[in-house]
Amino acid sequence: MRAISALFVLVICAPAQDRTGAVQVRVRTDHADWLYTPGQPVRFAISVIRDGHPVKSARLTYKAGPEMVAPTIDKTVDYTGSDVTVDAGTMTQAGFLRCIATAEVDGKVYRGLATAGFAPEKIQPTMDDPADFDAFWTANKERLAKLPVDAKMTPMPESSTSKVACSHVNMQNIGMGPLPSRLYGVLCEPRAEGKYPALLYVPGAGVRPYRGAVELAERGIITLQIGIHGIPVNLEQNLYDSLGVGAFSGYMTFGMESRDRYYYKRVYTGVVRANDFLVSRPNYNGSDLAVTGGSQGGALSIITAALDPRVKALAALYPALSDTTGYTKNRAGGWPHMFRVEGADSHRTREKIATMGYYDVVNFARRVKVPGLYTWGFNDETCPPTSMYSSYNVIPGPKRLMLAVETGHNNVPEQVERINKWLDSFLKTGKGEY
Repeated sequence: MRAISALFVLVICAPAQDRTGAVQVRVRTDHADWLYTPGQPVRFAISVIRDGHPVKSARLTYKAGPEMVAPTIDKTVDYTGSDVTVDAGTMTQAGFLRCIATAEVDGKVYRGLATAGFAPEKIQPTMDDPADFDAFWTANKERLAKLPVDAKMTPMPESSTSKVACSHVNMQNIGMGPLPSRLYGVLCEPRAEGKYPALLYVPGAGVRPYRGAVELAERGIITLQIGIHGIPVNLEQNLYDSLGVGAFSGYMTFGMESRDRYYYKRVYTGVVRANDFLVSRPNYNGSDLAVTGGSQGGALSIITAALDPRVKALAALYPALSDTTGYTKNRAGGWPHMFRVEGADSHRTREKIATMGYYDVVNFARRVKVPGLYTWGFNDETCPPTSMYSSYNVIPGPKRLMLAVETGHNNVPEQVERINKWLDSFLKTGKGEY
């Protein structure tokens, strides 16, 4: 009897065990390639997972419909551990149908999504091509050419390596008025003697410092990573944070009333000026120049290739600023979504839409003749795939699309490595293998 009592005490005194773990809301299409023909129905399956197994109870809400516009299905159900199937209907024309699911577990809300593509290779842009588009940009490049580069360099030992020397660089660019501005960036050059290809690295949206594209420079490529805001790119992070919520907040719509005052005019001429500097480097091989970047940088990659005939190749990740007028046709438009909202206070004015005709990536894509590698995912909610395909589908030059369908506005290491390998291969052999 005494032994039984002792065992009982041990059991009731044993410490309690709690469990926690990351919850995932997984949404998947019923086609492994996420692709459908117009008119073909889509069924999404939703599961709520923790520790690799379905949770036993959750409040689940799902919405489905064409991406970035009002959903056609909006429903809340009790999730009890089995997949929830959503008959999401179909699309009768090229585009994307998206299902977004949220689940509340233990008082916290988790989110997942999947996006079905309907003949995306047939998506066409809504943005018009201004008759004087080429004349406008020719005039701005001629204005830029009259300004000396006037480059100034300061060594950056904190970013340099045994193989690469880095410098903070600034050079002259056109300004928004009659006076010039400055363009800043980080130059990374192989230390070894020789002649090298060059790569312009253009930035994503925001305000931040840069350290330079050192890894690619270590592969034997001269790299220049630039900022777009006309301020040094080697200062403390807190300064850029303050500017991002202050002076530069909403910069992507500054001056949209006029094509001559729009913020991006100086940015677009700046990429040409950056190349002026790159090709002047004494260790440049004189022939091989490429450009790459993601999001806003993906847009600038396409723009650079269209504006500057010295560029021989580009790699663009999830390009922004593509087919921004999509919302005026009741479909997804490109970042920064300035035409998404209607009403008296919106940007949907005749003047602003006309301005964007000179800056939208679609109209630069129509003029890209050089080989390019392009990559994005179907779940991107920042740069919707409809907008990116609108640009990609009108590119006349050699092009290759590398999809990472489940990604959103991000990349995975496999994408980055294959892009870098492709750039390295193209710049050194002209083959662009990955």
